[in-house]
Amino acid sequence: MKFIFLPLLTLLLISNTFAQQPYYSDVNLNLTGQDLYFELQGKIDQASNSFTYGDVRDAVLISDEDTSNSNNVLLVYGYNDSDGNCTTDRSRDKGDFGGSTCQWNREHVFARSNANPPMGNVDNNTTGIGADPHNIRPSDQQMNNNKANKKFASGNGNAGNVGSGDWYPGDEWKGDVARMIMYMYTRYGDRCLPSLTGVGSLQGSTEMLQLFLQWNAEDPVTLFEDQRNDYFETLYGNRNPFIDNPFLATIIWGGTPAEDRWDLFSINEFNKASITIYPNPVTETLYYETSTTLDAYSIYDVFGKEIVTNQLLQNAEPIHLSALQKGIYLIEFTSEEKRIIKKIIIE
Repeated sequence: MKFIFLPLLTLLLISNTFAQQPYYSDVNLNLTGQDLYFELQGKIDQASNSFTYGDVRDAVLISDEDTSNSNNVLLVYGYNDSDGNCTTDRSRDKGDFGGSTCQWNREHVFARSNANPPMGNVDNNTTGIGADPHNIRPSDQQMNNNKANKKFASGNGNAGNVGSGDWYPGDEWKGDVARMIMYMYTRYGDRCLPSLTGVGSLQGSTEMLQLFLQWNAEDPVTLFEDQRNDYFETLYGNRNPFIDNPFLATIIWGGTPAEDRWDLFSINEFNKASITIYPNPVTETLYYETSTTLDAYSIYDVFGKEIVTNQLLQNAEPIHLSALQKGIYLIEFTSEEKRIIKKIIIE
């Protein structure tokens, strides 16, 4: 029985990646689909029970600080600070908090009334789902009123109304929104189904909207999102996994492949351009493109046990995977005693 042995450099990369994410040390990240969903649900549900809606107001002064102006907070859905219209502001002084024109307040991205059952009214003493800081962002009060409880829908450009009473969050914010909705659905389950706050087709037989998977892939994580996530782990006790690694959404629900920020099992010893493999996740047949002449490929499970090995008679020869069970695998291509290893997901 053959096992794959990764070189020291790759092992160091794996160790460093995990060292950056100690929060997940007790999470089985080899799981896929609903198994991984429930694994993450159990993890992120371990958070503060005493954190209040009033605490959110103080916390966002730090978590949502404008990285280019420490006197300001960033306003979700905002896009223009110089058009003379404060409703479209992207950044605003921290002291301008309130319910009047040109002030900012707290926006529940997954609208409170869209949850089933609803989250209910909130005040500064509210705890629980209505005070979960991963779902709350500073917003211009009028922009917040304009959005209200409208469902998110496809669009482009700046934030605003689309379709028949729906809402587009803006090109800058759509990834943030998608990852917040994924967090809410993962933590609170059917109470926060994505279809309750978004419109469009579901991804396969899952409850996730294709729209949110697309936004998650198209709008990568920013340093601002990382800043929020780090702060709330300290203050609130949990993290948004889909900020740490958007590819977790791909593993759970499929759809448009998102950025894999952990890329644990990649290695490239080829001198020439690497190999492009597609589709990934894959169901039955995997294709690849490369300018390098390949000799063979082998497939291993995540523990390094060889599952399949075959010679390649010609480049671009399709690889049939229907005999393998769903899960995460490593595929190793070899050429003249050099190799490249990539991660694949079979669903």
